[in-house]
Amino acid sequence: MEKVMTSFQKAVSDIQDGTTLIVGGFGLCGIPEFSIQALREQGTKNLTVVSNNCGVDDWGLGLLLANRQIKKMISSYVGENKIFEQQYLSGELEVELTPQGTLAERMRAGGAGIPGFYTATGIGTSVADGKEMKEFDGKTYLLERGIIGDFALVKAWKADTLGNLVYRKTSRNFNPLAAMAGKITIAEVEEIVEAGELDPDVIHTPGIFVQRILVGTNYQKRIERRTVGQA
Repeated sequence: MEKVMTSFQKAVSDIQDGTTLIVGGFGLCGIPEFSIQALREQGTKNLTVVSNNCGVDDWGLGLLLANRQIKKMISSYVGENKIFEQQYLSGELEVELTPQGTLAERMRAGGAGIPGFYTATGIGTSVADGKEMKEFDGKTYLLERGIIGDFALVKAWKADTLGNLVYRKTSRNFNPLAAMAGKITIAEVEEIVEAGELDPDVIHTPGIFVQRILVGTNYQKRIERRTVGQA
């Protein structure tokens, strides 16, 4: 199977209206920015997006939000996006807030073929509303479902032609979990090498989880909220 592609537009062309999309990254670190931009240009609507957050107003997933392409967000943090707030308060955007560790485990479970798991996180809060609960060793746990996406978009540092991925530093964040949880995973990277050139000990995501690979250039190093001290 040839995984290397040269067009981001072609790579996302079969992402249809109503798709469930899992997106890697944390804030603006390690986001698949070119795949997101291609999806914005395509104009796919009514997306359910699973991601740690929804970017900022003018970058990352915030671009899809501003273009009214997202119907529902499943995320753990939404505090940097005014458009998100406006669409949620107006009833235009459905939001499922999930504790961050639970969100990570839901992705991992989905990618591992585990339909659900029990966790104590969220007990006694609105997170537990409507969910099955069970007692283990005298402690109450709630059932959380694994997440599987129709597609996953991830950003890695380097790939080989078989789709094995290596992430760089903190961009590793949610990307390996997102890559596992997509039925079709599209990985954008800064460099592609030939099969066998990557040391097996440094591979973070095995190529079996990745169906499409593209090289992006001139990635932006943006900061969500710049804070500096007094000179």
